[in-house]
Amino acid sequence: MISLIILAVVFVLIAVRRLGDIRLQIWQAMLLGAVAVLVTGQISPQDALRSIDLDVMLFLFGMFVVGQALAESGYLAWLSHRLLGSVKSVDVLVLFILVAGGLLSALLMNDTVAIIGTPMVMAIARKSGVRAKLLLLALAFAVTTGSVMSPIGNPQNLLIAINGRVSNPFLTFFRLLALPTLVNLFLAYLALRLAYWREFAAAFVPPVGEPLKDPRLAALSRASLILLLCLVVAKIVTSLLGAPVDFKLTYIALAAALPIVLCSSRRLEIIRDIDWCTLVFFAAMFVLMASVWNSGIFQAVMDSAHLNLVSTGVELGVSALLSQLISNVPLVALYLPVLLQMGAATREMVTLAAGSTIAGNLSILGAASNVIIIQNAEKQSGETLTFLEFVRIGIPLTVANLIVYWLFL
Repeated sequence: MISLIILAVVFVLIAVRRLGDIRLQIWQAMLLGAVAVLVTGQISPQDALRSIDLDVMLFLFGMFVVGQALAESGYLAWLSHRLLGSVKSVDVLVLFILVAGGLLSALLMNDTVAIIGTPMVMAIARKSGVRAKLLLLALAFAVTTGSVMSPIGNPQNLLIAINGRVSNPFLTFFRLLALPTLVNLFLAYLALRLAYWREFAAAFVPPVGEPLKDPRLAALSRASLILLLCLVVAKIVTSLLGAPVDFKLTYIALAAALPIVLCSSRRLEIIRDIDWCTLVFFAAMFVLMASVWNSGIFQAVMDSAHLNLVSTGVELGVSALLSQLISNVPLVALYLPVLLQMGAATREMVTLAAGSTIAGNLSILGAASNVIIIQNAEKQSGETLTFLEFVRIGIPLTVANLIVYWLFL
């Protein structure tokens, strides 16, 4: 029960972002929660260390290195101008972010696109005069929604694809989830247009291009990006062909960072300046969630609820709501064995992926990519999204998203 109380306090701190006169960042609130469960003996130091997913931490480290190099070299600003130089309105800009971000998330994983995309949309906002909050929300909704339709779009989908007895996962996910996902990307556009109608009516200034800050680092960054894309494509191809080669996402991220780490004279500067705060957030989150999970409270609630856990509506609702409390990856880790024990079919597995992933559109804590986006925006410019700013659009949007998936599944 103490772990649950600490979790509730962390949620309040993240919502209000203050502790007395002290302004808290998201990672600081989560770190306080992790320290609290350790100090109160709710989890042992050994179990706390074991709870930290090293694969996730290394994946994020590798992608942070690539993202930092892309931003520091000026390659992102140059690329954004090349891609968006012909955009003439806020409507087209937001649609572009939603569609491009969504499709890239299905290929590169949502956390990767969140890492790379945040400095890009911040640069666009700064140059075009569009409110950064609008573009940050568009990016958050894009990477969450788009990642639904791919088995490598996010960690929980990968877990289901590997352990959920899903045959031909790429084709299965695409066949069942591609169309409703595209519908939900359009719903995200409508929700943003309704909430920020003044921004859409304002004059739009196309972002002006600028020269590369560091041509050599830009070349290495481009090489890292190409290597990342090639390795992801190789992973997809080997999976489709059934080849006995394991392209772990962690290895892909670390390999993509190698050109920068090995060949750049600015390697130490780049590593020093990556978003260590977000890495602290993830480590602290793993510890706090493990403590709450070990308490057995959520397992007991699910056992006593007497719900039909393979029903489409129940799956979508339970996974979306519980993902707000314990994060979607731990939720899937619990729910998946239950479905396997009940003999659930492929459609039920895919439904779990849809519900746990689209939960990221509801609140900041619904998806790790949301935290990455907000932490990076705060680090770079002091711009942020509050808990209430997110949920006032996220709650109705997520309800609509869940209805769409329910209708299609």
